[in-house]
Amino acid sequence: MASAAEQLAANMNFGTFAKATELHKRLWFTLGALIVYRLGTFVPIPGVDMQAFGAAFAAAQGGILGMFNMFSGGAVSRLAVFALNVMPYISASIIIQLLSSFPGRYERLKKEGEAGRIQMNQDTRYLTVALAIVQAFGIAAGLQGSPGIVINPGPMFLITTVITLVSGTMLLVWLGEQITARGVGQGISLIIFAGIVAELPTALYQTLALGREGTLSAFAILGLGLVVVAAIVLIVFVERSQRRIVVQYPKRQVGQRMFGGDTSFLPLKINTAGVIPPIFASSLLLLPATAAGFLAGQRPEWMAESVFEGFQGLVGALSHGQPLFMLLYAALIVFFAFFYTSIVFNPDETADNLRKNGGFLPGIRPGTKTAEYFDQVLTRLTVLGGAYLVVVCLFPEIMIAYFGIPFYLGGTSLLIVVSVTIDTVAQIQSHLLAHQYEGLIKKSKLKGRSR
Repeated sequence: MASAAEQLAANMNFGTFAKATELHKRLWFTLGALIVYRLGTFVPIPGVDMQAFGAAFAAAQGGILGMFNMFSGGAVSRLAVFALNVMPYISASIIIQLLSSFPGRYERLKKEGEAGRIQMNQDTRYLTVALAIVQAFGIAAGLQGSPGIVINPGPMFLITTVITLVSGTMLLVWLGEQITARGVGQGISLIIFAGIVAELPTALYQTLALGREGTLSAFAILGLGLVVVAAIVLIVFVERSQRRIVVQYPKRQVGQRMFGGDTSFLPLKINTAGVIPPIFASSLLLLPATAAGFLAGQRPEWMAESVFEGFQGLVGALSHGQPLFMLLYAALIVFFAFFYTSIVFNPDETADNLRKNGGFLPGIRPGTKTAEYFDQVLTRLTVLGGAYLVVVCLFPEIMIAYFGIPFYLGGTSLLIVVSVTIDTVAQIQSHLLAHQYEGLIKKSKLKGRSR
């Protein structure tokens, strides 16, 4: 028999959506924030000859810069104020979360609850500014070292570019936090989602153009379409799948009445980490190659020949389709799948909460044995989830390397788009469900007064 929540969800229709005024406000706010983001990707930083930069970018975008451009919604190719996107924030989040797993200040903050989380978020913002300054200075120095790109090279250009790019990143971080608090969905993920979706029409046009020119055969384009559809089906299936662990609550008597004795389920997702591992892995692979991509054309006078050759080798090894890139990408995805799952779900804490509330798993002793069982189940699920992420993200990469298809259609972009869409739709349904509950409560109060 369906629960009350499931019955309400099944009865949702357009009329229910039309009456949810609070949800309308949240959706309009989210849409407005994403429009501001998209407008910012078309505002170039000052002091750059865009024609010369466009020619230099076209020669270098086959490597890691193209992937960076995908996440930024084309802002890199236009050298816009949002060129860094939210990647410094993601990198800062990785560092802070890694530090929270080791003994020290951040481990103590993690155990302090909401107050500790607020302080960790504040430190993440400070670290974001530091990382953004480093990356922005690397980009500014690379631009200034390339002949003909900067109109008036000098310290003022470096300062202006760093301030512009860092300000753009922090504005996006603020927009993402506002979307999470006042809109619908997870703000940072929606910003990356918007950037990828905005570039998909260009990717489709480029793919069809390759077919028209004869570079890609009709069979290859059809195969790509089938792979994309299969990947979407797999992503939806796995992201919606759960491992339900039975939780039993004993009966207890209070006065003349008997309470408890219920059976519930503790749902564990196969991919508990969600879309975080590919994003984290991509951001880490972007860090060492961002500056190197701008230096791949001509050696600056201040750089030694051996160092310049090392930069060129790094750019080549971290290009799409290269064995080192795919090996590092797969390893980082698996690592972050386990790492982020350990942050999201704590077996000891969950077992302790069950014991305090009187719940237990049938056939398993409460406390340590329950925590060990949770850890065993979660480890197996994470192995499956990590393998699924590697397949989804790397199989299209192999096809891209073999057929030469634009990598906007890669597995990482598909995973982000589908996963963020599923999460956002789930939040919309939650708001609609809450609105229906409010309506039922108001009706029950009115009926009670009429009597």
